[in-house]
Amino acid sequence: MIGLQILASGILLGGIYALISVGLNLIFGVIKVVNMAHGDFLMLGMYAAYFLFTGLAISPYVSAIIIFPVFMVIGYVVFRLVVKPLLGKAETETNTILATSGLQFVLQNLVLMLFTADYRAIQLEGGATSFNIGGVMLSANRTWAFLICLILAVALYYILMHTRLGAQVRAVSQDRDASVLMGINVDRIYALTFCVGVAMVGLAGAIILPVFSAYPTVGTFFSTSSFVVVVLGGLGSFTGALLGGLIIGIVETAAGVFASTELAQVFSLLVFLIVLFVRPQGLLGKGARV
Repeated sequence: MIGLQILASGILLGGIYALISVGLNLIFGVIKVVNMAHGDFLMLGMYAAYFLFTGLAISPYVSAIIIFPVFMVIGYVVFRLVVKPLLGKAETETNTILATSGLQFVLQNLVLMLFTADYRAIQLEGGATSFNIGGVMLSANRTWAFLICLILAVALYYILMHTRLGAQVRAVSQDRDASVLMGINVDRIYALTFCVGVAMVGLAGAIILPVFSAYPTVGTFFSTSSFVVVVLGGLGSFTGALLGGLIIGIVETAAGVFASTELAQVFSLLVFLIVLFVRPQGLLGKGARV
């Protein structure tokens, strides 16, 4: 029974990691930019949901509907001011890493100055706090977060695989020059991809607020987990991010049970290194972008 409990809890945690990582992987897969401020957009999403909840009594699950379009706008501003000027220049990869790293420190210190380093958490009222399914206890907040993550992942995958816009995104991710020759507006796809990536992680911040506390450097923890998930699954692979998230969630849950929660991330990094030693391109890193 303890094995089923670990598996169920790990899948719930892994689903959360997967949603957080999808935006990062999408941006890298299409634009080839590593967004070092990814976790800090998550942190901003958590704070936004927190103040909407405490100020207007809006549930984080409802506020996610508000946060998504707001973060689309934020993503567009960041893309135009920080990322786009560096694209197509010499050493683009290095410069974008440095630029987004600088943005990371700005966001962290701005939030620290405005809201101090206090941990901010919420407690949703009403409803069960856990479910008992066949003797396996599931956290209600993590279960709802996982279900929302699953719905969003399926919706995004459908858009990428079965719509004209998704076909354009996949084309740009595979060959930018050929996409230009086919009449695809690459700059528009780049901007849209970055906006969606930022909006997805901002939305994830709202969804996980009932599970995790918000504080200025919370994004650093999730950034580390996101990079592990993305590289483990395969850079640029959408399904790889989902698989990587589930694996890391199960490993960290098992490590928390048999070792300690403080060492959970150590074990996930160990698994990450072992997989990369055997398969450097990641589990699903075969050149596919979705």
